Amino acid sequence: MPIRLIATDLDGTLLRPDLSVSPRTRRALDAARAAGLLVVPVTARQPRGVRRIAEAAAFTGWALCGNGAHGVHLTTGEVLFEAHVEVAAQRALAEALSGRLPGVLFVSVRRGGEVFVAQKGYAELAHFEDHKREPGEMGRHQLDDVLAEPSLKFIVRHPALTPRELLAEVQALALGGYAVTHSGAPFLEVLAEGVSKAWGLSRLCETLGIAREEVLAFGDAPNDAEMLAWAGRGVAMANAEPEALAAADEITLSNAEDGVAAVIEQLLYLVPPAAPASGMPCGPSGASSSGS
Repeated sequence: MPIRLIATDLDGTLLRPDLSVSPRTRRALDAARAAGLLVVPVTARQPRGVRRIAEAAAFTGWALCGNGAHGVHLTTGEVLFEAHVEVAAQRALAEALSGRLPGVLFVSVRRGGEVFVAQKGYAELAHFEDHKREPGEMGRHQLDDVLAEPSLKFIVRHPALTPRELLAEVQALALGGYAVTHSGAPFLEVLAEGVSKAWGLSRLCETLGIAREEVLAFGDAPNDAEMLAWAGRGVAMANAEPEALAAADEITLSNAEDGVAAVIEQLLYLVPPAAPASGMPCGPSGASSSGS
């Protein structure tokens, strides 16, 4: 089947390391839209974070935010769906993990991603780029206030543990009622049970009448793995984490080298496929599919 929709992660994938949209990438996105393809950002960011780069990428339609938990139209504001972590599930996680790991901190992102309720002490650990939000705007709340309402995304952070170390601690609790992932940021992202970027993308495609075989997806992080495996053609960046590399059908150049643009250009026959280097077989994008 021909590709009808391009689903792309932003940070570490579409965006360069300085978080810009390169001129080459913008040209490729414009060419895809001119050819009738839909281009959908699928990101851990909330809508306010997507809007920071929407003009540079010409994103005006559907966006999947919060790791697929929130489908929203960037121009009309129409909400296609929202999936929340229930109060009971996030409270059980917070209480169990706090007993296991003193110093762990939590944040509730709620109400369309606009409300950010951070536990006291969290802002001191955070930087603007963590959440596309100034630490001074995060608040300093008691844990009961953080847990008081359902969350589009429930954030878990420890001052000394990496996300992978923290993930192992969460998994050891063997609790239910939520999904957990990480995006390369210094915290875990807890979602409603069953939610992932693949979950959100499948819901959008069902609404639009697009089959998974008609989807080209790009990503680089563990939270992209389900989406890359679900899409008809999943492409990992050369800078991708092991989970994304394992889930993808092929590998393109890094985000610093405009890897998304390289695949789109070949998809639209804007450039000829690259010749294999030293007899190395190439994936459909012309990039090596060996994982190296």
